[in-house]
Amino acid sequence: MEKVVCTLFSAREGDSLRDELINETLPALQRHDCVRGVRLCVEDGAVALAAGRRMASQYLPKAVLSLWLDESRQLEALSPILRQVADSYHAYLVAEAEPLVNRRTPADGVTRGDGFCQVAFICRPGAMPEQDWLRVWQGSHTQIAIDTQSTFGYRQNYVVRALTDDAPEVHAIVEENFPAEAMESDHAFYAAEDDATLAQHQQAMMESCGRFIDFERIDVIPTSEYLSQLAAP
Repeated sequence: MEKVVCTLFSAREGDSLRDELINETLPALQRHDCVRGVRLCVEDGAVALAAGRRMASQYLPKAVLSLWLDESRQLEALSPILRQVADSYHAYLVAEAEPLVNRRTPADGVTRGDGFCQVAFICRPGAMPEQDWLRVWQGSHTQIAIDTQSTFGYRQNYVVRALTDDAPEVHAIVEENFPAEAMESDHAFYAAEDDATLAQHQQAMMESCGRFIDFERIDVIPTSEYLSQLAAP
């Protein structure tokens, strides 16, 4: 089984796009035997308060669709479904690690998960060797991120390769689940009860991120999350 992350672009309003994705796109995808599971992250009205969390450098998709397929090449057969709902899309084959498992999002495909899911598209600094980058990101940084934020779900997607010819260069796609209060409150975001702890957590997180992220090439979107249970092989 392989995980494919698709970034969907559309000129449509977020709530309308979300409704079509949930009511039409997800059921159409799951009618294909090769689809073992689907996770949808879409920037809709429910995350409007988190607009200040957005970061833009290369591009900002309206939705991020994760597909678990028997083989990534089966994405080609699903392309007509994606093109019905999106003006365009990019796709990446990823290797997923889940240091913090989100157990709060129902797996029925129609119930919105708690809080919000922050999706970040990351590029490593150009001069940094890949193995050093992985060692920092998936090694020492992982615990720092968990300790300094209020996340209840944390997924690290290492991009193996792009599956669409025009996909922008991205080295990692990170999905982090936060409580709703963290949309607006930095204290809630950084799991800090007071200003001193907030400053400590912010500094530790930013210093750690600075070791492996090219901040001139990072995009971040707050989203609502929907999950469909993995099907049996």
